[in-house]
Amino acid sequence: MPLTDQFVLFLVSLVANWFSALSGGGAGLIQLPMLIFLGLPFGVALATHKVASVFLGIGAITRHWRESHLERRFSLIILGAGLPGVVLGASTILQVPPQIATFLLGLLTAGLGLYSVFKPRLGMDYTPRNQTGAGLALGMAGLFVVGFLNGSITSGTGLFLTIWLIRHFGLDYKRAVAYTLILCGFFWNGTGALVLGVLGTVAWGWMPALLAGSILGGYLGSHLAIKKGNRWIKRAFEATTILIGLKLIFG
Repeated sequence: MPLTDQFVLFLVSLVANWFSALSGGGAGLIQLPMLIFLGLPFGVALATHKVASVFLGIGAITRHWRESHLERRFSLIILGAGLPGVVLGASTILQVPPQIATFLLGLLTAGLGLYSVFKPRLGMDYTPRNQTGAGLALGMAGLFVVGFLNGSITSGTGLFLTIWLIRHFGLDYKRAVAYTLILCGFFWNGTGALVLGVLGTVAWGWMPALLAGSILGGYLGSHLAIKKGNRWIKRAFEATTILIGLKLIFG
C-alpha cells in the first residue's frame, strides 16, 4: 500500500477513534466508509475494521483502567449477555445486504442523540439500578441485542451500549463510556474480529496505520473524557450520534 495512503489511513483512524473514545462509540462510521472508499470490498473492509477496532479498546484501557472503577460482576454481566449476540451477528452479516440496515441504523443513532438532548439530566448522575431480578433479565436481553448489532452492523453500536448502560442501568456518562470502551471496544470487538477473520478476509497490509491511529486515538480521547467529565461527554455523545445518524440516512 502506498505510503500516502497509509498516512491518510492513520489520520482517519486517529480522528475516528479519538471521537469514539470521547463519546462512547462511532469510530466505524468514519473508518469503515474510508476503507471502502480506498478500494476494499465491503466484506474485507468490515473484517479489517473490526480487527483494527480492537486496538481502540487497548488504547482506552491504558487510560481508563485505573480511574474507571469497573465492577467485576457487572462487567461479567455485560460480557456474558453481549458476546453471544456478537458471535451471532458476525456470523450472519456477510450474508445480509447492508442498505436497509444502514438506513435504520441511521434513524436509531440520530434518535439516541435527540433523546439525550431532550433529557438534560440523563447520564449526569450515577444511580445504579436493575442489577437483579426482572430488571437485570431485561437489561441482559438488551445487551444481547446490542451485541448482535455490534457483531453485524459493527459501525457505531458502541453508542447503543453507552446509552443502554445509562438509561436502563443508571450509569453516568463517564462510567458508561469506560465500560463501552473496555468491554465492547476490546472484548466484544475482539470476538467479532475473530469470527470475521475466520469467515472473511482481512487486509493485513493496511493494519499498521490503522492500529497506530486506533491506539493513539483511543488513549487521547479517553484522556480528554476523564478530564472533562460527564457534561462534556454528554455533549460529545449527542453531537456524534446526530451527525452520524444523518450521514447514514442521507449518505
